[in-house]
Amino acid sequence: MKAILMVEDGKVFTGQAFGAQRDAVGELIVNTAVVGWQEMLTDPANCGKILLLTYPLIGNYGFAGKFNESKKIWVSGLVIKEESRIFSNWQAKMSLAAFLKQHNIPGISGIDTRTLAVHLRQKGVLTGTFSSRVSCAKELSEKIRAFQKLPSASRLPEISVGKKMSVSKPRRGGKTVAVLDLGLTNSLIRQLQSLGWGIVCFPYSASAQEIMRARPAGVIISNGPEDDPGVQETVVTVRALIGKVPLLGISTGHHVLARALGGRVAKMKVAHRGVNYPVLSGASYRGEITVQNHSGALDPASLSKVKGVKITAFNLNDRSVEEFEGKKLRLIGAQYYAVSSGPGQAHEVFKRFGRMFV
Repeated sequence: MKAILMVEDGKVFTGQAFGAQRDAVGELIVNTAVVGWQEMLTDPANCGKILLLTYPLIGNYGFAGKFNESKKIWVSGLVIKEESRIFSNWQAKMSLAAFLKQHNIPGISGIDTRTLAVHLRQKGVLTGTFSSRVSCAKELSEKIRAFQKLPSASRLPEISVGKKMSVSKPRRGGKTVAVLDLGLTNSLIRQLQSLGWGIVCFPYSASAQEIMRARPAGVIISNGPEDDPGVQETVVTVRALIGKVPLLGISTGHHVLARALGGRVAKMKVAHRGVNYPVLSGASYRGEITVQNHSGALDPASLSKVKGVKITAFNLNDRSVEEFEGKKLRLIGAQYYAVSSGPGQAHEVFKRFGRMFV
């Protein structure tokens, strides 16, 4: 079935509808990764976005529920060049189209995704829409304008846990950490469990007093949708926790921790979304290739004014802040996704965080 994609500046692309037969509207985000589509679709950080994948063939290794990062697909739509006609993987249970239909999410294929990606890189953040039932450019444009006029509403009540929840108990002699859930992913949970830590999950709106009553060895502020208005509640909580307990912020949690310290976060023209971003730590001069998914970057000048906090890593492409640390305050902020290097392993930043426990 024919479908039309329109960007807010009037650029139009024609393709084929697949997945759920419904319209999609939202901010267009580009991810350059070759694999990991299922993880991107189910990452709460992408909530409400239209995900554009630049790799030309999508769906060839299929989908299985065990690889979901959360309970559902959070994007509002998917844009690809070509949908694989077959899938081949011993763990696969369904095709890309079936996976989208299962979660009632629309997709559009046959799009020149490289051209559209270059357009978005040149223009910056843009809203888009696609539809298989509407072909009138004026109607599509009106749909975009109507979406942009909607009041900004928080999706965190839907994403985050509703109340304090014990996820797992520590192994013998292990510590228990609290996680402020802005969009906690299953892969992060597995890493914490591999360290033998117990996990107690708290809603994004939990107070500092509620968290401290659990007597955690440390508090992790998870990743999630970075532009959600509900994040401000978490900033207030984290500000009250600084100096009382070790803190680790991951991606959006990194922004939250920086803002709680008095830092500023600015919107980037070209977001970092992919699996090959080089990061350099000034302390070791050892580079690391990282996974990233963000459109905001910490203003280094604002953080340099915070006593006892030091920027410890930069992005090698654009010198944006990738990590900061306060040893006396016992806190770390990591802009990149702290991804495991293999089954049963945890990223080094979690081990550094663990060394801050009393």
